[in-house]
Amino acid sequence: MKTFLSLLTSIFFSFLQSQELKDFTIPKGYEKILETKGDLDKDGKDEAVIVFNTDKKTKSEELERKFYILKKVNGRLKIWKENSNLIFDSKEGFYPEENQLELSIKNNCLVIFQSYFSNSRHTVTSKNTYRFQNGDFYLIGALVQFDDTCEFNFSDEINFSTGKVIVSEEYSDCDDGSNRKIPENYYKEFTYKLPKLIKMNEYKMGKNEIKIPNSTKSFNF
Repeated sequence: MKTFLSLLTSIFFSFLQSQELKDFTIPKGYEKILETKGDLDKDGKDEAVIVFNTDKKTKSEELERKFYILKKVNGRLKIWKENSNLIFDSKEGFYPEENQLELSIKNNCLVIFQSYFSNSRHTVTSKNTYRFQNGDFYLIGALVQFDDTCEFNFSDEINFSTGKVIVSEEYSDCDDGSNRKIPENYYKEFTYKLPKLIKMNEYKMGKNEIKIPNSTKSFNF
């Protein structure tokens, strides 16, 4: 019964929003770089999610990227949601040509996967999952990885629906002739509950901290 009511609520909010949505046309100067489709509000109809290089430049002279979530209403594409803060810029990192950006819709959730080199040895990876509920999109899962080419691999993951957190730090020998002491691997699982879920358009990547119980460690997502 609870699932049925949740479905009705989602469809109701979706219907109300569809009456107010603006028509979508590709802005002049925008270049489409990625698109995926899938049902995000469980109404049996696919939405489209499209990422663009915009004509706006950041302070570092990179092109700002923006994505739109579009609904088809009476044969016309409508802007359901738009965001320019959650996709890395066009030339983020040390080797922009090696950057990865993937979008997918799984289990009615939008998954955004991104990866870039922060310098010649370090790779930063993020995978964030958003679900439409209570009339908006909310962050329900976050994965952050920080990897060195040979010295370490760090991974922090949280599922906000279950509260499960997994923290992993793995270290190895770079075989570079140095006599450095290799730290011990670290692994911990615990439960963390947010006071309230974070709305997609209010989420600031890397600005949210979780303290790891019985430890001086923490991680940001």
